[in-house]
Amino acid sequence: MHTRFVHALSPPVLSPNLVIIPTYNERENIPRMIETVFALPRDFHLLIVDDGSPDGTADLVREAQERYPARLHLMERAGKQGLGTAYIAGFRWALERDYDTVSEMDADFSHNPADLVRLLECVEAGADVAVGSRYVKGGQVTNWPTNRVLLSKYASVYVRLITWIPVHDTTAGFVCYRRRVLETMDLDKIGFVGYAFQIEMKFAAWKLGFKLAEVPINFVDRIEGESKMSSGIFKEAALGVWSMRWQSLFRSYRRLD
Repeated sequence: MHTRFVHALSPPVLSPNLVIIPTYNERENIPRMIETVFALPRDFHLLIVDDGSPDGTADLVREAQERYPARLHLMERAGKQGLGTAYIAGFRWALERDYDTVSEMDADFSHNPADLVRLLECVEAGADVAVGSRYVKGGQVTNWPTNRVLLSKYASVYVRLITWIPVHDTTAGFVCYRRRVLETMDLDKIGFVGYAFQIEMKFAAWKLGFKLAEVPINFVDRIEGESKMSSGIFKEAALGVWSMRWQSLFRSYRRLD
């Protein structure tokens, strides 16, 4: 498996928070996303993990690197390898550097970049993991049909019943981690590669004793580009959480070295 890294040659200027954004065919969104994140009142860095987008997403990131050589980084991977592996690769990249917190979010503006500040503040206030939640008081979903909202909401209830995770939005993909969470966790034991990866990361952090908190957000369905959602994603989560819960009885997610 070939992975190529492209980033500024000069040493990065460390920021309190690295934001990881996986991409596949997001040329309609990524230039605006980069500018929006860098216009926020906190000093965020971006790591774009692109899985060989044939639409030239990575080319647009490289162009933007000329304007933000110290803050914008690109990891290029050969072909679609799954959301989970993209984030794991990004976490490892962050841990090789001195970022204190690491956030993950979508490229399509379904997550409001301004809420990155609120997630970071939640961690700074004492949480180890801050989850941008659609299903706590003040959270909402915009532009989704009712049946999809209900499916997502009841999927989270289903996951909570099986795993006992104290989180209402278990499948949320807008999350900020304190560095020590990722350092303590054995990332090799995270088995899911699709959207169920989000469930397992929260489950692993909770099993390791870290404090999880939810921040209400407004999730807005994408306007530009194509959705990556499929029935297989829900099947993976529905069946996989049982296996995850069972295996957790016999193994720990704690890193041993």
